[in-house]
Amino acid sequence: MRDYVITCCSTADMPESFFTEKQIPYACFHFTMDGREYDDDLGKSIAIEDFYQHIKDGSMPVTSQVNAEQYEAMFEPILKEGRDIIHLTLSSGISGTINSAQIARDELAERYPDRRITVVDSLAASSGYGLLVDTAWEKMMSGYSYDELCRWLDVYRLHLHHWFFTSDLSHLRRGGRISASAAFFGGMLNICPLMNVNCEGKLIPREKIRGKKKVIREIVERMKEHALDGTEYGGKCFLSHSASLEDAKEVAALVEQTFPQLDGPVMINDIGTVIGSHTGPGTVALFFWGDPRTL
Repeated sequence: MRDYVITCCSTADMPESFFTEKQIPYACFHFTMDGREYDDDLGKSIAIEDFYQHIKDGSMPVTSQVNAEQYEAMFEPILKEGRDIIHLTLSSGISGTINSAQIARDELAERYPDRRITVVDSLAASSGYGLLVDTAWEKMMSGYSYDELCRWLDVYRLHLHHWFFTSDLSHLRRGGRISASAAFFGGMLNICPLMNVNCEGKLIPREKIRGKKKVIREIVERMKEHALDGTEYGGKCFLSHSASLEDAKEVAALVEQTFPQLDGPVMINDIGTVIGSHTGPGTVALFFWGDPRTL
């Protein structure tokens, strides 16, 4: 049995099989929609397709983070087994859940003084967060010690790139993130904002691109610009999408054509209910390893 365990949250937006096969415990965020509370439990409480249909029909889900009691409930059985924990949180630039994890860590440190919990700010989101968890798990399985993996995460979390675009501005308008006039004229002009996650783990708009075909080409150009070894990139590439599977497939096909030495085919996941509560439908996100994020 390994002497430490990697844990994370549901907002890593990976399929349930990923967590069960790799034995990675995860804590569920929550959301409320149409007066009903749900767990962000990877599509078990509500099918992902139904969730996005509700949004298209006008629902505005409200999210809530994992609380300290949930983290304690996840951490304590692992500590009782005599194992330490490296917990990766959703980016602090997006959520305050890291504070709850740190409260749970401090509370449990008093009860289990011989055990360790390290809380790592992933500075990542969605399947980018998932790619960091996946790579950390691979490092653990290859023999990295607890301290070695903590040091690796501290450096290389900023080598993980996140690029997003959205082709549906209506949810951003309903959520007050853009004005009604900006949404109207953006829709009229077929504007697809291109965004990324910066070095502080915050989602930043980078460019307004006219047309979906053009933004798909541009997002792959950004991968060419930043990926480790350029078009010789040999790492993994993940995509996530919110009710935009065909767009995601188009991006994946262009990535696989442009980067023939990828470590396996591009993995396409759903953007889950909590991240999707903020993006709405129409978002495609691309994740890969590259140069350090400095802006």
